[in-house]
Amino acid sequence: MNAEDMDHMKLTQQQKDALELRSYLHDRALMEYADRLEASGKSLVELLNSSTVVLSSQFGMKRGHVARFVDRASACRISMPPNYTLPARQKSASLVSKSEAYDRSITPRRMQMARSPLRGSSKYEMSIEQSVLDYKIKEGYVFKGVVAAEPVETRLCGCIQPPPIVDDVAPYASIENISVQKITPEYKVGMERLLTVKAPPMKASDLWRNKPAILLCVRRPGCIMCRAEAHQLYARKPIFDALGVQLIAVLHEQIESEVKDFWPRYWGGIVVLDRNLDFFKALGGGELLKDKFVSGFLLNRRAIANYQRARATGLQQNFIGEGEIKGGLFIVASGRNGIAYQFIERNFGDWAPISEVVEICSKIQNLFPNQEESFTTSFSMA
Repeated sequence: MNAEDMDHMKLTQQQKDALELRSYLHDRALMEYADRLEASGKSLVELLNSSTVVLSSQFGMKRGHVARFVDRASACRISMPPNYTLPARQKSASLVSKSEAYDRSITPRRMQMARSPLRGSSKYEMSIEQSVLDYKIKEGYVFKGVVAAEPVETRLCGCIQPPPIVDDVAPYASIENISVQKITPEYKVGMERLLTVKAPPMKASDLWRNKPAILLCVRRPGCIMCRAEAHQLYARKPIFDALGVQLIAVLHEQIESEVKDFWPRYWGGIVVLDRNLDFFKALGGGELLKDKFVSGFLLNRRAIANYQRARATGLQQNFIGEGEIKGGLFIVASGRNGIAYQFIERNFGDWAPISEVVEICSKIQNLFPNQEESFTTSFSMA
């Protein structure tokens, strides 16, 4: 994302500085220090010119992390391995005229669009922000919803068929009344690491009543692919702050040690528990999307490539918890304006492209400007 893009999104100077800092930390797998460094009010250049003693004593950086932080040439940017070429992927979108009434019971019609293959040579590698969206919404139309997923490849010479996925966005009614429990709030510097009082169950719609939300349905918080996805999404928090979109992670099981490892080191947004797996069922059209380790991972070249992509970040991992229930991502507009975007983890480790997520959030901001709470939230350094 260049300066022109930031100006177009009306980011303040504080938000620009925060995005630059978080992107730098993300590329070096140091996001655990993002909030503390950001709260200092110093720019990235000022922090890089700080002494190792200041970085260690004032911000609590470990010795190895200090060396990684000050080394401007070293980075572990998340990217696909250069020897792996992505085939074209398809998306389905739904567009309706502004003059038409919004009917949540209507199933969005599909519009197939293909993405050109990425070249394997490092010469053509680019960051997610530089990738160009292959769809545009025409003037005079309202974006109703899109469902997206990466393609699948044949496994074991076609003897193993991948689980089917839905083609249409989940109906809003399928997620509106889901019962969730808040495990953690949005992280702020100096706050308690976890809620000390058990929060009562709440309706999911209360989460986005006044403000749109990105709901990241995490397959397993200890999985390196899930951690890397959460890590790279939360690194763009200043962008979503400027767009007035909140970040929420959805877990389907609560293992306290795993939550402590996951939040706020890899994810500083709100974390909620979906004990009945209703969000995960909504991703699959009412059924859980599951795959076995052998057939879904070991015999799946795309899943292995996703693992290599995540492993290149240097993040830690473990194998605690249920890991066969696939996740995904929802973008939900505020109030009862419905689901704008739904991404399905078709292969283990598939991520919703950041460029798509930002574009959809921008469309929501333009389509529903009159909110009870302003989309243009002030940026807080606290």
